[in-house]
Amino acid sequence: MDNNTNNESVRLQLYMARCGIGSRRTCEEYIAAGRVCVNGKSVFTPGTKVCDQDEISFDKRMVKPTKKKVYLAFHKPSGYICSNQDQNGRPLAIDLISPGINQRVFNVGRLDYMTSGLIFFTNDGEFGKVMTHPSSHVEKEYVVTSKKEIPKELMEQFKQGMIVQGVKYKLKKYSFKGKRTVNIVLEEGKNNELRRVFMSRNVTIKSIHRIRIGSINLTGIGSGRFRKLTSKEISSLMTQSQKKLNKTNRGKK
Repeated sequence: MDNNTNNESVRLQLYMARCGIGSRRTCEEYIAAGRVCVNGKSVFTPGTKVCDQDEISFDKRMVKPTKKKVYLAFHKPSGYICSNQDQNGRPLAIDLISPGINQRVFNVGRLDYMTSGLIFFTNDGEFGKVMTHPSSHVEKEYVVTSKKEIPKELMEQFKQGMIVQGVKYKLKKYSFKGKRTVNIVLEEGKNNELRRVFMSRNVTIKSIHRIRIGSINLTGIGSGRFRKLTSKEISSLMTQSQKKLNKTNRGKK
């Protein structure tokens, strides 16, 4: 997690991650979209080598590696989007954070527009990468409320693994809190996974609220508010995730 403070050449997406723009994967998308310039010229190829002497800009703004790392646990309200911009003019979650933080930060993963609850914001690209990598197996717990009774058969199918529109979805565990409310723990968490699984059985979701990521709970953080993660919490998240990531990589050899 050290900064690029000399003439060492690094890949452009890594340099951008060190600048707090996003995770390496997200930065690769920004590069491919033509939003990044190196020494005044647009670059579209992730992997381009740059060093601290180069002038790097993102969306026409100069960026430099950040020295102070920021890690936030944020309670996103429903009706906000996790993005730096939105063509439809919807409210941005980042706008609720920016007034209280001097550094540029980005969301670690996403919660969809109508989903509320816990999400991390940081300027540490390596933290973002580890937290969102599928092989890290970071648990994410949600409270899902539906408009009608949730069939237990659906939850059992979800636990065993089910295919919806060609994509396999699988929860880790679940527990009912009522006929229309269930707590669900996911590890990978694919795009719109819960909504797609429930709608595949014509069960309309009323609300989705994320209450936990790994060992971090939402408790005590008001809607639209955030708190800084402690050094101990950051270390615990990274250590546990890195162990699982390393174990998965060893299994592939």
